[in-house]
Amino acid sequence: MRRYRYAICLTALLAVAPAAWAQNVPHLAYALPAGGQQGTTFQMKVGGQFLPNVSNVLISGGGVEARILDFTRPMNGMQATELRDRMQELQKQPLTEAVRKEIIDIRVKLFLFNYERNMSPVLAETMTLEVTIASDAEPGKRELRVQTPQGLSNPLFFYLGRLPEFHEKETISVNTPPGPNPQPQITQPPTDMPVTLPATINGRIKPRFARPQLPARPGQPFTPGDADRYRFQARQGQRVVVSVAAQELIPYLADAVPGWFQATIGLLDASGKELAYNDDFRFHPDPVLYYEIPKDGEYAIEIKDAIYRGREDFIYRITIGELPFITGIFPLGGRAGNQTPIKLTGWNLPTDSMVMDGKGKEPGILSVSESKENLVSNRLPFAVDTLPEALEKEPNNTTKNAQRAALPLIVNGRIDQPGDWDVFSLEGRAGDEVVAEVLARRLDSPLDSVLRLTDAVGRQVAFNDDFQDKSAGLETHHADSFLQFKLPDSGTYYLFLGDAQQKGGPEYAYRLRISTPRPDFELRIAPSALNVTAGMTVPIAVYALRKDGFAGEISLSLRGAPRGFILGGGLIPAGQDMVRLTLTAPQPAPLQPVNVSLEGRAILQGAEVRRQAVPAENMMQAFAYRHLVPMQDLTVFVRRGGAFRTPIRIAGAAPLRIPAGGTAGFQALVALPPNNVLEKIQYELSEPPEGITIGAVNILPDGAEIVLQCDAAKAKPGLKGNLIINISGERMPPAVATKAPATRQRVPLGTLPAVSFEIVDKK
Repeated sequence: MRRYRYAICLTALLAVAPAAWAQNVPHLAYALPAGGQQGTTFQMKVGGQFLPNVSNVLISGGGVEARILDFTRPMNGMQATELRDRMQELQKQPLTEAVRKEIIDIRVKLFLFNYERNMSPVLAETMTLEVTIASDAEPGKRELRVQTPQGLSNPLFFYLGRLPEFHEKETISVNTPPGPNPQPQITQPPTDMPVTLPATINGRIKPRFARPQLPARPGQPFTPGDADRYRFQARQGQRVVVSVAAQELIPYLADAVPGWFQATIGLLDASGKELAYNDDFRFHPDPVLYYEIPKDGEYAIEIKDAIYRGREDFIYRITIGELPFITGIFPLGGRAGNQTPIKLTGWNLPTDSMVMDGKGKEPGILSVSESKENLVSNRLPFAVDTLPEALEKEPNNTTKNAQRAALPLIVNGRIDQPGDWDVFSLEGRAGDEVVAEVLARRLDSPLDSVLRLTDAVGRQVAFNDDFQDKSAGLETHHADSFLQFKLPDSGTYYLFLGDAQQKGGPEYAYRLRISTPRPDFELRIAPSALNVTAGMTVPIAVYALRKDGFAGEISLSLRGAPRGFILGGGLIPAGQDMVRLTLTAPQPAPLQPVNVSLEGRAILQGAEVRRQAVPAENMMQAFAYRHLVPMQDLTVFVRRGGAFRTPIRIAGAAPLRIPAGGTAGFQALVALPPNNVLEKIQYELSEPPEGITIGAVNILPDGAEIVLQCDAAKAKPGLKGNLIINISGERMPPAVATKAPATRQRVPLGTLPAVSFEIVDKK
């Protein structure tokens, strides 16, 4: 009799129907407008793919409701052919006014068909929503998703504001010269509309109707875009701030270089002369400009893409008026439990100082904003920590006047002029481990820091320019510096901090942490929307963002999930930064999507520490770069109609121990219907570690024996993780009247719960 060290029990029937559930999950590409004002109702156009069966719209937070008004998709080829046939019929008839009108209408529709057929499928479908925002709804960033029977979509950012909102009026112009063969001339004039200040303006830079019959160049799915203008009246002396949100709304585009809508903003006088211009604000891709109006009259702002592209998802929100805007704060943070005086710089601010109260605040990132009458400024980050704090003291730009730093310490300082260096001296013993970390770019400072450590005679011991912090998913240039080093000898060392571009000024602020290592971790879970059929299993990815050399294992568990959800493979092995695990849904399905959370536990310096995983979307930028963009909610939608009567469960000891160079097996119990149309059930590893393969699958009356094989040259003893195994079948399609031979169809059936494994020495 065979003995299995691991058994997976699938306690119900696998059927063909669940295969369709994994297909056609809705995808959202843009929302226009991407927000609204408190206390208003308006229509929103949402573009994407697989949207015809949307039954529910979810917006995070309270106070916002949305209902579906209609759905449209581009005309297909058959419909276009029918229109062409109809036009041929009309051209044989006497040219009455009614016939002429119908011919023009058909030619306009065919023109739009030629234009839209080159549009990316992920942008092509649209739906119209009616959105109502309560007057007391909390302003700020929300997340918008839609739900179909196939699952939940990805989230889009959606903003609630206080200012009156204006919406771009997108129009096409049809001019038909007289004559017996009406040929309409179709154009898309750029937006030119009046607004009143203060305001939020919503619009997008669409492609022009330029040679729509030609496809976009490979790798560059864009056509030229127009520039939109908005006119307003202003008085002499008004200090107008124009702030654009574009990349902020849709952070990353996978198929674009640069990987976002690179908006530019210009301020024009009544004659069209450009008075001010900005294509980004410091290191932010989104532009901001400030201008004091010289005389009463009409002015305009013009927005376009920096390289004149246009696309349906080039969405923008512009706030304009005498708005308070903070350009910088100092210091960039303070100590938990203390009150920290802050100096503010910016435009239209009612004060240049404020106090941040750290009483009762946990370490982390807070935000700073200021109000002027009923107008609220932008928000800047403010760091809170538990370490002692000090201010940088000038002069300290050489080793002779270096500022002494007794560990642990956080120094709040500035590179206050181009070419400046701030130098700090520290005493240590041979073998001491020290961490020096700059927080600047992550706290909205333009500083591009560089750190250099030397010994007492000037020999360089350590150096760092840019250090990637994967928790900062919206940063495209990780410009902060980090050093972790062991002192080679006892004595005095000098830490130099400067700007890599040799720039400086009052806004070039930083927080410099100098301490022994403080091991810690953060977690990200992707995607932020999980779609799973009742009783079945879905894989998910959890990323460990380790800090200060922490390399220990992290245990994972669900929090806030309804009864019946099961996490499989809930462990991030020591030294690993990512693990794929599984979530099994209960049967029957919950009536509504549910928000859950995932918690990680680890032992740090002898004590257990718990950290909640932050939901994230793993977004691609510019065909190559990946970013874990944080989201607010981890939402699970359980689809009904699953094949399993009870959740899949794992029985047996874990982990499965696979000898290096050997094999180990487990049994999957899969009971198929006696007359099932499926043949050749297959078990396949999904993204396995290198060196681990399925060596054999032995079909049994009640399932299969799966034998895993380890290549000792590629997978070494000590390797741990999870194995994800997908099940599929094959079937012959229904007979059709054709001479072509029938081809077997692959039918996905499901995913087994994660199989935890460990590679061990072969005995």
